[in-house]
Amino acid sequence: MRPRHAKRSSRKPRATTADVLGPKTEFERIKPKWRKHFRHLAQLRAAISRRQSALTRDALEEQPAFSSHMADAGTDTYDRDFALGVLSAEQDAAYEIDEALDRIRNGKYGICELTGKPIEPQRLEAIPWTRFTAAVEKQLERDGAVNHAKLGERESVEGNIAMIAEPEEEEQEE
Repeated sequence: MRPRHAKRSSRKPRATTADVLGPKTEFERIKPKWRKHFRHLAQLRAAISRRQSALTRDALEEQPAFSSHMADAGTDTYDRDFALGVLSAEQDAAYEIDEALDRIRNGKYGICELTGKPIEPQRLEAIPWTRFTAAVEKQLERDGAVNHAKLGERESVEGNIAMIAEPEEEEQEE
């Protein structure tokens, strides 16, 4: 007679929740410390994407080959050029936000790219896509190494964006 050996289990191991539901969502993989920033940046990115779509649509609208008045044609050209300028600035902002989201995913968010020191929490609250500490940013600006878009007063920028986003309402009021 052959000696009895312990039976080998031919059963597969039990499935885990992750096996059934799949891997964690992207948000769950983010460190809890940065989830608020990730959510905020993702919302900003979505808003910029919507505005870019509207600006692109407005800029690419087929303009009539003739206009009833030369001033109207000039206004149309100015409006299209203005929309394209805003679109360019929005693209720069979208790039910075995408890079910040990647830094969160890669575990490098909140660390100055130049010094490797932690970025001040207040600075991250104010500018969630920032790459540098305040001191490094000031030094880079003094040296001319950072080129930021020069915007007007806050109210003037918001007014211009509102004018671009809602041109139909203004036309209906006239």
